[in-house]
Amino acid sequence: MAVTAETIGAVLVGGVALALLVASARVAVERSVNVAQGYGVSEEVVGLTVVAVGTSLPEISSHVIASLGILSGTLDYEVASATVLGGSVGSSATQQLLLVGVLLLSAGRVTVSRAFVRSSYVPMVLAIGLALTLAADGTVSRADGLLLVGAFLVYLYYTYDRGQRVTFPEEWEDEVGDVRIDAAVAVAALAVVLASAFVALSALELLVASLGLGGSLVGIVTLGVGSALPELSTVGESIRRRRPTLAFGTLVGSNVVNLLVAVGLGAAISSYRVPPAVVLWDLPVMLLVALAATVYVARVADGELRRHHATWFVVGYFVFLAGHLLLFPSG
Repeated sequence: MAVTAETIGAVLVGGVALALLVASARVAVERSVNVAQGYGVSEEVVGLTVVAVGTSLPEISSHVIASLGILSGTLDYEVASATVLGGSVGSSATQQLLLVGVLLLSAGRVTVSRAFVRSSYVPMVLAIGLALTLAADGTVSRADGLLLVGAFLVYLYYTYDRGQRVTFPEEWEDEVGDVRIDAAVAVAALAVVLASAFVALSALELLVASLGLGGSLVGIVTLGVGSALPELSTVGESIRRRRPTLAFGTLVGSNVVNLLVAVGLGAAISSYRVPPAVVLWDLPVMLLVALAATVYVARVADGELRRHHATWFVVGYFVFLAGHLLLFPSG
């Protein structure tokens, strides 16, 4: 397997596009929060919509662009499907394991209530379980995609109807300026997000073809890690402000959006071909980890996680990666 100038170019272009994707997504979310605040939208609604979806904007935009590319024939159906599905799974694994470990190492202790477990961890378990069930036959059809999006709408209704307060990072609580300027900047940033997603996916498709790697593996280590950067910034800011529970909630909640909204929207547009690694390793491992974490946090640790627990999460992340690489090196 020779590394050609074309391969190196694809890596460089893909890296720049991914960095631009993450940066523009953050600008889009910040300005959208300002617009919502300017029109007097409640913090609960903003948290459940703009921020919850906004922190997953890299994943969502990648899925939408990939699906449009599949429909138009500009992207290969199987490669694009595997890449964006791997990206969503990789992003969720990064948040659920690696970033939670980083949070615990930095904060030293995170304390959550059983109500938090019910409102955050349980929906995450259900979302992973639903995604695994629908993908088990090797495809995620348009009907499956609509079902995933519908499940997210039910989740929103349930959360808001019970009056559960969802907050957004304090670094986004800036003084509201001119709403029209914020709206224009948000739209422009969203356009950059979509354009960057298209360039990144095209570069990754070339990388998959030139290196002979599996699309889902490339998605996990590129889109997966890169798309988790907005959540990483939230972790850093929450540690600085001594509010680790906020970051913990963001990391858990983003998993729900990744699987229900990102995968759901993409599948509803074009449908997906699911690589075996996603069904036989990635989603089952994520489901087992989510179930174990739910039981441990709620019953064993009594809602309190400390620094020594970080090792389990960090090691779990690298076991997840190693298992995928060893069992499915080409997929």
